[in-house]
Amino acid sequence: MTDADFAERRARARAKLDAIDPHKREGGVDADPQRREWFEAVYQFAGDDPAGVPWAGLAPHPVLAQWLEGRSLAGLRALDVGCGLGDNAEALAKAGARVVAFDLVARAVEWARRRFPQSAIDYCAADLFQAPPEWRGAFDLVHELYTLQALPEALLPDAARALASFVAPGGMLLVISRARDEGQDVAGPPWPLTRGRIETLAVCGLRLVSLEDVPASETIVRHWRAEFRREVDR
Repeated sequence: MTDADFAERRARARAKLDAIDPHKREGGVDADPQRREWFEAVYQFAGDDPAGVPWAGLAPHPVLAQWLEGRSLAGLRALDVGCGLGDNAEALAKAGARVVAFDLVARAVEWARRRFPQSAIDYCAADLFQAPPEWRGAFDLVHELYTLQALPEALLPDAARALASFVAPGGMLLVISRARDEGQDVAGPPWPLTRGRIETLAVCGLRLVSLEDVPASETIVRHWRAEFRREVDR
């Protein structure tokens, strides 16, 4: 298999998935706000071919990998949101964290488990908006990459509150997203986030402590990398 083969299969899959995406047709946002059926279709159509999953890089995302360089997460409890095929969750675990990783689609979770059969990560299927109550305030690090940009604007406030609810006192929310400028039109989904939208994730006791504008390179488009912290009550 060559990179060109993989890219060609991915392009074909992307076109097929765009054709059935409810958010690319009139009325689809109201019919399926979370695009649940579409996400399930992604993994069903892909079979066992990762090229069929548009966000599957089969390696930790470069912006996360850069953040992890030289960093130890030893002993931290981490939650990976929208884990897909598991590469980012595995990177967090390799850095020392005890990781829970979830995805909306059970087939994605099963695939991640097959790819990493010896993994200590607790992979599970869950809904960001109806997460297990025991996750509330349970994680020192919550990592979110690309889930927010896959959601329509109307769901982002609820998504922000859900993410914040997972962060333990003294813990961190790390958000990585494709970036766009204020007022820049995009033909989503996905909908890259603006700086202002990133800043609105500071809710429910979270404070924005850093917001990096990661420039485009040969391998990635422009991204945001933001860290939010929940202060310890005194």
